[in-house]
Amino acid sequence: MTDDAPELRASDADRERVAEVLRDALAEGRLDMTEFEERLDATYKARTYGELAPITRDLPVGTVAAAPRVSMTKEPERDGGWAGRITGAEGSSTWAVAVMSGFQRKGRWTVPRRFNCFAFWGGGEIDLREADFSAGEVVINCVAIMGGAQVIVPPGVEVVVRGIGIMGGFDHSEEGVPGDPGAPRVVVTGFAFWGGVGVERKVTRAERQRLREERRQEKLERREARERDRLERGSGRRELDGSRREGHGWGDLHGGARERERERERERRRDT
Repeated sequence: MTDDAPELRASDADRERVAEVLRDALAEGRLDMTEFEERLDATYKARTYGELAPITRDLPVGTVAAAPRVSMTKEPERDGGWAGRITGAEGSSTWAVAVMSGFQRKGRWTVPRRFNCFAFWGGGEIDLREADFSAGEVVINCVAIMGGAQVIVPPGVEVVVRGIGIMGGFDHSEEGVPGDPGAPRVVVTGFAFWGGVGVERKVTRAERQRLREERRQEKLERREARERDRLERGSGRRELDGSRREGHGWGDLHGGARERERERERERRRDT
């Protein structure tokens, strides 16, 4: 538990579990808005379990662990396919609120069948690139009033946008892109008034690094091929120039011999 290993580094999922406890406490009236914002800010700044533990020590935790347990068993690696990411499990976070503040859902988390978020004079980010999914179709319901939310999906995921905007709007630019076989479907819906909900398709940082390394390797291979080609052409020109110089030398030799023969013929004529 947290008290047993306070020096261990906390993960994004640990911070999200603590944030969920705070949101429940706010909804139940156990915290006022000022206390909620102070504790939420401390949660996202926490780097170790020891820093997370005091934040919810005086709150009932319900079904959400306020003091995350440390697992010494390494989680199995994903198989890289979509089948391994549609787990059927309950969502690790089901809602988020930003009132003159912000929220984030990112990293390794489980998207529920329906995720609700509310932004008033604030904003939030819902990043699905490394997430697991409770079902093959999930709904992200966003209400943005003089605020906004950004939904980030990975390549291969089908996106459907059904939100309504009044003096605001929903981003439809990622609609119509076919999903990969077996990939989840993300439905973005809700209401925006003087606000907006954006949808963006991005690769993960690790994938971006891999693609950058592939491009660097391709450039290096093209540069090496051009260098080999230049050296081969240079070698061919040197051989051709050498042949021409040799041919020019034989021509000079024969031309000199003919000139000497003509000179001897002119001398014989003068003698006669």
